[in-house]
Amino acid sequence: MLDCAIIGGGPAGLTAGLYTTRGGLKDVVMFEMGLPGGQITQSSEIENYPGFFQKGKSGMDFMDTWQEQCFSFGLRHEMKRVERVSKKGRYFELILEDNSRVEAKSVIVATGSTPKRADIKGEDEFFGRGVSTCATCDGFFYKDREVAVLGGGDTALEEAHYLSNICSKVYLIHRRDEFRAAPSTIERVKNTPNIELLTSRTIEEIRGDSMGVNGLTLKNLNSGNLENLDIDGIFIFVGHNVNNEVIKGEDENFICDVNEYGQVIVDLRMRTSLEGLFCAGDLRVDAPKQVVCAAGDGATSALEVISYLQN
Repeated sequence: MLDCAIIGGGPAGLTAGLYTTRGGLKDVVMFEMGLPGGQITQSSEIENYPGFFQKGKSGMDFMDTWQEQCFSFGLRHEMKRVERVSKKGRYFELILEDNSRVEAKSVIVATGSTPKRADIKGEDEFFGRGVSTCATCDGFFYKDREVAVLGGGDTALEEAHYLSNICSKVYLIHRRDEFRAAPSTIERVKNTPNIELLTSRTIEEIRGDSMGVNGLTLKNLNSGNLENLDIDGIFIFVGHNVNNEVIKGEDENFICDVNEYGQVIVDLRMRTSLEGLFCAGDLRVDAPKQVVCAAGDGATSALEVISYLQN
């Protein structure tokens, strides 16, 4: 019987493991199929984590020290996929990929979310070398340079406005004539001088070379003509896939409350609607999708687990 089962090995899961074990829990296992670290391991450089500033340090290098620290207090890593979580009486049951079962007194789910890909030619090839899904993470690398943003929702427009404070020019590309964002957000973007709206256009190809992205090939949906756009980076915001399969029961219903997007509803203490089940990181509602915030979620959920077990 585990004191706590942690599902997911990104910043939220690792921090939860650190705080639960350092806080005195003896049997804590983190279930993560691959190398712990999460999406941040794909970043080419880390600059915005408080207290950490080392030019040229990649996300993979950054997370190496996390693993060493977290495991030093007794956190165990099981490289197994958890297919489903259920609660039977007071305790939880985790069904693993080999159909084996593990019991736990508490569970922290930190499986995160995955940015949707736009399925554009060159997107995978240049991901991390001019293609990004996080303006807050990577925007500063394009200071005083020209970039493009793909998307038409609130996130795309908000990130375009954020980038306009850093970059010399921001091209906002959307396949429709109208945006799906809040009217106030649309108005703010339209009134920003260095944001140019390129509507009724799709991206046919992301172009680049050994140095990274250097341009886009666009298709004008009104005329059918192809257009070339010289830029140094492209930020893609076409939504996120929430990794919530693990909290679905055999009947495909969620075991705790989620919102219309499948994001887990939690309170400020990371507690879900199911007693003993906690959620941390990008899987929860209103997640800022930043490493420092995910780590904070992990610490909060871990402290709440300790309190829950004590009571």
